[in-house]
Amino acid sequence: MPQFIKSPTLIKAAGTKEKIIEEYFGRVNSQDDSLSIARMKSPQGWEEPGQCPEFAEYTVVLNGTLQVKTHDELYLLVAGNAILVEANEWVQYSSPFAGGAEYIAICLPAFSPETVHRD
Repeated sequence: MPQFIKSPTLIKAAGTKEKIIEEYFGRVNSQDDSLSIARMKSPQGWEEPGQCPEFAEYTVVLNGTLQVKTHDELYLLVAGNAILVEANEWVQYSSPFAGGAEYIAICLPAFSPETVHRD
């Protein structure tokens, strides 16, 4: 049976500035721990702590520029770009450029504060 989502739930974000997280599917909005799907809106200058999550994170940038830093690389993703960061890989997300970034994040399994393992 289809599960209709009327609206997302706003989730408090970690980081240096306030980022908007709108969870459509996940532990909070749909009580699903198998995956989470959220739209993120981060302002210019936002940076979150590095993390080594137990989930894989698929990210698709809709607008602006998202910076993704791993131990080995620094990626600048613009609208239309996407990245997959596998589970248990250290990563840090930020939006240091004018206009910030808007993107979709899909986590498998679902995001959890207990499994994100922030620095």
